[in-house]
Order: sequence, then structure tokens, then C-alpha cells
Amino acid sequence: MAHEGKPHRLVVVCDGAKALLLADAGIAPQPRLSVMETMVEPHATTAALGTERPGRVYQSQGTARSAVEQTDFHTEEEIAFLNRVAERLSAIVGERGVERILIVAPPRALGTLRDALSAHVRALVSGEMAKDLVKMPVPEIERHIAA
Repeated sequence: MAHEGKPHRLVVVCDGAKALLLADAGIAPQPRLSVMETMVEPHATTAALGTERPGRVYQSQGTARSAVEQTDFHTEEEIAFLNRVAERLSAIVGERGVERILIVAPPRALGTLRDALSAHVRALVSGEMAKDLVKMPVPEIERHIAA
């Protein structure tokens, strides 16, 4: 769905494995979204990524042993993905002259993405919604952000 002129804002709907970059050409309070880009990165479960038992550490004194905390590979992959989303947002802002950005993501992903944004992009964020809408169709996303 093509829109005339430049959209008034970019709407980013994401979680730790999928991002929809949507152009909003609507007039408040009724958004009119169209998909500009979709970024998808399926992740294996943490169990599949780290199947070995946690390591054991001997204490320097005595005979006690304790488990070494296992790395959460799934969380690391989500953080890496959200960093790539932040890089793509920087590129889009540079290419298209976006003036406002709305970010919609579950709370943890929202915080991670916020931290990954450059200062220039962060200054363009005009709103945030802590909701997981990435698996919804675009008309349903429009209804949620219009509310």
C-alpha cells in the first residue's frame, strides 16, 4: 500500500526476534500503517543453545563446590537482534528524514531497544507502548495504537 508523500512517523513494533517497521501516513488519532520492512530472526530455545550441564567451581578453601551460572544464550540473541534493529532505525532516519518514532514492544525488549538507540534516534522517539503486538495483523496494530 503506497502513500503519497513522506509518512509523519515511523512505528516500530518488535520483540526479541521480529520487528515490523511501519510507515504511518494517517492523521491523529487514526493511524494508517503500511509495512516498510520486516526483520525476523528465529531463535533456538536456551535449552537447545546450551545443552551442557553448568560447570562446577571448587572453592579456594574447604571442599565445597558451587555451580557456575549458565549463560542465557536466548537473551543474548535477543539483545543482538534488537541492536541490529537500532542500527537499521539509524539508517532509515538518515535515508528518509523521519521526524517522529513510536516504539511498541514488550517491556524487556522496549528497554533493550531504548538503550541501543543512538542519541539522534532516541531524540525522535515521541512515544513508547509496552505491549507485545508484533504477531498481530497491521489493522489490529492500528487499533491498539489509536486507543
